[in-house]
Amino acid sequence: MGKLENIAKTRFELNGAPVQSEQAPQTRLSAVLREELAAKEVKVGCNAGDCGACTVLIDGAPVCACLTPVAQVEGRDVRTLQGIKPDILHRLQQSFAAHQAAQCGICTPAMLVSAAALLSDVEKPSVKQVEDALGGVLCRCTGYRKIIDAVVAAGEPIRQIDAKGVVGDGIARLDGISKVDGRERFGDDVAPDDALMVLVIRSPFAHASFEFGSFDGLGPLEGIEAILTAQDIPGTNLFGTIPGFLDQPVFAETETRFKGEAVAALIGSAEAITSYDVGNFPITWRELPSAQNVSAAQREDAPQLHTGANGNVMCKGFVAHGNVSEGLAQADAICSASFETSFVEHAYIEPEAGFAEMLDGRVHVHVCTQAPVMNQEALAGVLGIAKEDIRIVPTAVGGGFGSKLDLTVHPFLALGAMVTGRAVRMAYSRVESMATSTKRHPAQISIKGGVTRDGKITGLQFDGDFNTGAYASWGPTVANRVPLHASGPYSVPHYRAEAKGVYTHCPPAGAFRGFGVPQSAIAQETLFDELAEKVGMDALEFRILNALDNGVPTISGQVFEQGVGIKACLEGLRPAWEREKQGCARFNSTSPHVRRGVGLAAGWYGCGNTSMPNPSTIKSGLRRDGTLVLHQGAVDIGQGSNTVITQIFAQAFGISLSKVTLVGADTDLTPDAGKTSASRQTFVTGNAAKLSGESLRRQVLSMVNAAQDAEISIDGGAVLIGAEHRIELSDMDEGDDGYVLRAVASYDPPTEPLDENGQGVPYAQFGYAAHLAVVEVDTQLGTIRPIRIVAAHDVGQAINPLLVEGQVQGGVAQGLGMALMEEYIPGRTENLHDYLIPTIGDVPPIETLIVEEADAHGPFGAKGLGEHALIPTAPAIFNAVHFATGVRMRHVPALPHRVRAALKEAGYV
Repeated sequence: MGKLENIAKTRFELNGAPVQSEQAPQTRLSAVLREELAAKEVKVGCNAGDCGACTVLIDGAPVCACLTPVAQVEGRDVRTLQGIKPDILHRLQQSFAAHQAAQCGICTPAMLVSAAALLSDVEKPSVKQVEDALGGVLCRCTGYRKIIDAVVAAGEPIRQIDAKGVVGDGIARLDGISKVDGRERFGDDVAPDDALMVLVIRSPFAHASFEFGSFDGLGPLEGIEAILTAQDIPGTNLFGTIPGFLDQPVFAETETRFKGEAVAALIGSAEAITSYDVGNFPITWRELPSAQNVSAAQREDAPQLHTGANGNVMCKGFVAHGNVSEGLAQADAICSASFETSFVEHAYIEPEAGFAEMLDGRVHVHVCTQAPVMNQEALAGVLGIAKEDIRIVPTAVGGGFGSKLDLTVHPFLALGAMVTGRAVRMAYSRVESMATSTKRHPAQISIKGGVTRDGKITGLQFDGDFNTGAYASWGPTVANRVPLHASGPYSVPHYRAEAKGVYTHCPPAGAFRGFGVPQSAIAQETLFDELAEKVGMDALEFRILNALDNGVPTISGQVFEQGVGIKACLEGLRPAWEREKQGCARFNSTSPHVRRGVGLAAGWYGCGNTSMPNPSTIKSGLRRDGTLVLHQGAVDIGQGSNTVITQIFAQAFGISLSKVTLVGADTDLTPDAGKTSASRQTFVTGNAAKLSGESLRRQVLSMVNAAQDAEISIDGGAVLIGAEHRIELSDMDEGDDGYVLRAVASYDPPTEPLDENGQGVPYAQFGYAAHLAVVEVDTQLGTIRPIRIVAAHDVGQAINPLLVEGQVQGGVAQGLGMALMEEYIPGRTENLHDYLIPTIGDVPPIETLIVEEADAHGPFGAKGLGEHALIPTAPAIFNAVHFATGVRMRHVPALPHRVRAALKEAGYV
């Protein structure tokens, strides 16, 4: 059988040229294209036809290459992105770049291929035709609306921005071309062809003990080069993200704590690894009792996951301001409620992937990551070597949203390369990714609030238990951040909030766009709607009355003298609010069972770490030939940091953006710009870039004693200052780094520690947002359909308005998914067929209102944005459901069976 398969040949045309494959006839076309024919622009996100990232054209029709055996294309015409008709491709590429339709870029080739098929048949498609044509391709970053706009506008004149790329210019992203032409290389695109592969043996149970049998039957004859277990860890067999909470082993030693936990790894040839039957691995399992929710984990008879975590409580966060009992006693009306939220899967289209190799005695790890220096430090502990002996080279990241902060494939790759001396590659399957990647924390929340009859909040009490899974990951951050945010962006005179992180036998819950704040906002913003209703007050007026303002203390006692933009965000929604209230009333007057509603919610988010050091460092330099280089180590995961930070630097130095050469994240080449998370890069790394640009500018101006406002330009190997001065860089001495002038600058936000009641200065800045949602509820089916979203965001200063819109729309889409469809069930959910994320037809039109209340600390007044875009969406939708039906949703997501049950309880037939 094997010999017949080896001589099988399939001949077809690929992008207009004849090719042949020698793979077995049943081999996936996606694998043939990528591994045999080097068509890396074809991406693999699921191998199940769910994500559509592998879409190619076969005889002009879009098809999932992962579901197509190569034998089926015998004699046929196969087209990838590279084979699209040039005129159509060029139109689409220009439009995608101009509209910010490619963010991380992992789905972009498939989107372009599908769009090309449509444009071949329809010159000027409608929105509905675009939605139908692209419906089989999932995107997790953009929210789809920019993609729709780009395809509809393909072929129309592109709006040209006559700009230097300075702050405020809505220019196309600097790295956009490589995303739309297929050259962008992600974690599974960069390994050498002869690299060995990794297969990880994982627990089939949520909690189990195990024993290995003999490994004698595995070895070089079977193509297996090495077998790794806990005893092969040269350093410490623990990792994590928060000091004091490094509790997750690379390989479990005698007992596993969640289904999917690693116990061993096989390193071998591609043929050996892909054909190996894990059922033959010599291991004996014994299933043990497990606790998979916070209630079960805190029972007295519950199995204890970690020594020292009594009652399985990992840690607590606490904030108290005033006296909440007195505040509630002063209230004329009190409301209380309980809420439950679910695990949410990150569902990035690119599963975790990378490769490692040994070069000159050092291990080089090429991997999709949000935190190269953090990864470097964590690996140093695991490998037992100096940090300097490890190089992390981030690849393009096909979506992160928090989960690619943690170590994933990194230790398996590094250990494999060190043990074998060979290049070693690995890409998680979708099943493996969903079983092991970190999730959004499920929460059980109780909340109580009081209000006077004239609408002033008197007190708020919040208690939340957050399921952190088997290991801490970013659980301590969630537990400490939530109490600081659970008031929402409002003045609350009496406040008490506590959050607990609880260990369970579930996959670790970690960072996911908001660090617990989206969960708390659902409870708080729903309760505030109830309080407003109880005293007969309009929901918008209630929020504006109680909103924070300059000079008003937050619940941690922090006072901002400028930049508090929540009232401006809320006021920005007023026209839509008044219009939609009337429109919903008209609609409902003639609709018997489909009810329309409009809802509001606000949100805030502290940018950066909570009361902890949070520095970023940026380096810039001038070379003899006049090249101006920016060493920018903040990983761009689609949000646009490469563009925004370069814009800030160019403005600070005083030069056109086109004159800046960017060196991206690489621990050998760029200083530590910190992790890409917590909405910190525009604010923190942007400040470091600004300081570096200003420092380099001062050096240049001081050489000729020029005025601080002098104009700088670069002409070949010379810097020109105004019309009077010329500095010949070629005459200057060059340093070891290749620069004649250089500037290294760091920025760490000014924060202060919190006292025992959570009082202090946790963040140097907050970003603010308010969303309005219009939905239709089918009271017979229990379905909720969003009709439109209006999203107002205070970004301080929009460094790049086009990127702001892209971030907002992507965040709204994820908030919509959290609200209505996304529920990860540990041990059961394992693919993107059962786990639903919004498709192109699920996301309604989104209007973005950019508010600019300059921040005192932000670069040119800018604030972070990433998390804020998600926080108000779900509660706005739930408040709209109540407007439509009178029903309050307490269990998230609001799946149809839950909605229908709530409607029946409320009296709907």
